[in-house]
Amino acid sequence: MFQWEGVSEFVAVVEAGGFTAAAKRLGISTAQVSRQVSALETRLSAKLLYRTTRRVSVTELGNTYYQRCRQLLDGLEEAERTITNLQNTPTGRLKMTAPVTYGERTIAPLVNRFLVRYPELSVTLHLTNQKLDLVEEGYDLAIRLGKLGDSSMMAKRLATRTQYVCASPAYLQTYGEPHSLSELDQHHCLPGTLDYWRFQEAGTVRNIKVKGRLACNSGPALVDAALRGIGIVQLPDYYVLPYIESGQLVSLLEHLREPDDGIWALYPHNRHLSPKVRMLMDYLDDALQQELAGNRRG
Repeated sequence: MFQWEGVSEFVAVVEAGGFTAAAKRLGISTAQVSRQVSALETRLSAKLLYRTTRRVSVTELGNTYYQRCRQLLDGLEEAERTITNLQNTPTGRLKMTAPVTYGERTIAPLVNRFLVRYPELSVTLHLTNQKLDLVEEGYDLAIRLGKLGDSSMMAKRLATRTQYVCASPAYLQTYGEPHSLSELDQHHCLPGTLDYWRFQEAGTVRNIKVKGRLACNSGPALVDAALRGIGIVQLPDYYVLPYIESGQLVSLLEHLREPDDGIWALYPHNRHLSPKVRMLMDYLDDALQQELAGNRRG
């Protein structure tokens, strides 16, 4: 069986022209280089180097052995470079999932930019609001919003989202502006998937049941209803913030807003986090943090 002991030291001596220079090149002691080369010669039962007090030269056998060893070391270096490049350059296929609207508006464009940067990577992105079984269905990564329940998944917080309660100026002109949670019962609210909204009052989280002329499990549909003056809506920032900034919607009950919740990347805890998944997570993390910082500056 081939043994590597002494090979690197022998090649370094030949290329550096001496034991001292080879030791400096390898970052070890001259004595250690000498011991390793001597042990190599003993193992091979061959004289590889001529040693004198002034110089070191290569024997004929040593030169032949050096040429072969140099090829082997070149191959090893190339193998290590390949692994390093694979770790720094995502390749192959990655399967991930994200919520529909947030995925369409935010995650998909970022994934597309990542694909442009790394053309050897392929991504299957499944947008759904269902909580899929990542392990059973073979997903590498999931983007989840809000509060996480008990899970066997590993989670990394990428960013935060803010819940806004808002209505159009036309609605407020007709029905007035609520200033307390009890007043919501007197207004046309637009429930989503749940029939209650979350607030924080005096340090306590409160779930307030709401009702109105329209209930819908689609965020864009609720935004459209709010813009048309049909009622008040509670939705995350990525739905309503542009309309608040343009004045088409007015933010309400800000003093009762629940603290921001998370935008998370989840992956199976029992699956090795491959370089492509890690790099995509880091890319999403950086991009979302920059977007969040920009929104706060704005």
